[in-house]
Amino acid sequence: MRYRWMFLLVLLSSGMIACNSIPHANQGKSTDPAKETATLTVVTLNLWHDKGDWPHRRAIIVESLRKSRPDAIFLQEVLQDEKLQNQAADLAQLLGYEHHFVSIDPPTKTRRYGNAVLTRHPVLAKDGIPLQPPEDYRVAGLVRADIDGRPVNFYVTHLNFTDKTGATRAQQIRDLLAFVDATRGDAPSVIAGDFNIAADAPELAPLRARFTDAFAATHPDANAPANTTLNLRYDHPPQRIDHVFLETAAFEPMETRIILDQPDKAGVWASDHFGMWARFRRK
Repeated sequence: MRYRWMFLLVLLSSGMIACNSIPHANQGKSTDPAKETATLTVVTLNLWHDKGDWPHRRAIIVESLRKSRPDAIFLQEVLQDEKLQNQAADLAQLLGYEHHFVSIDPPTKTRRYGNAVLTRHPVLAKDGIPLQPPEDYRVAGLVRADIDGRPVNFYVTHLNFTDKTGATRAQQIRDLLAFVDATRGDAPSVIAGDFNIAADAPELAPLRARFTDAFAATHPDANAPANTTLNLRYDHPPQRIDHVFLETAAFEPMETRIILDQPDKAGVWASDHFGMWARFRRK
């Protein structure tokens, strides 16, 4: 497994990565007009790994996701350890979803940290890559799901936050888009996760050239402090850094909202981030 990650990183850096392992995206394409206009919903959430009272927080998250039943769920800061079941696998089991966990850590390692995509639809393909630099411990993952007979690519990522110049994030965006181009086939794509920067940041310009910030498209005051996805209870600044990006040529944003942004009756918060929910339709 370690050699595959290193090989992918070399290929990605040289622009030579191939997508032969990904099934053809037209597999099972529907001709039903009703399905052509069906809407999709997704949620992205940074789990804050196992900090705080994870069992209590897990119950809050599961209750919310059971009610909304999104087509796909994008998770960041997913952890597993000797006494902690992989959080993505745990949530998927509780929700009745399939999941794909992506990590720099090899499967043989007890403690693994990364990102995940969950979906309630049949999975057609899975993949993942590390993002540069290797020591930043960042990854991107892909799940291609069959939604009503039509494939959709769901990409999850979590970008650097320590490099204040934005140069590291800019490189990671290049890596991410190269990965998308190598694996997307003919299916439309959604990219979501914790970008650790506002959606209009300069380093995200290549992403915005092809993908629409769903929240900004549906909220004229999208960058107002009130629309923070960082939980101020944990001394974070008010900033929207968790995003859902929709392939502009393929999807039309319809509705977005920030979720899991209130504590429960016991005063427990779901995470140190709020979640982002988005509904959209195919063009």
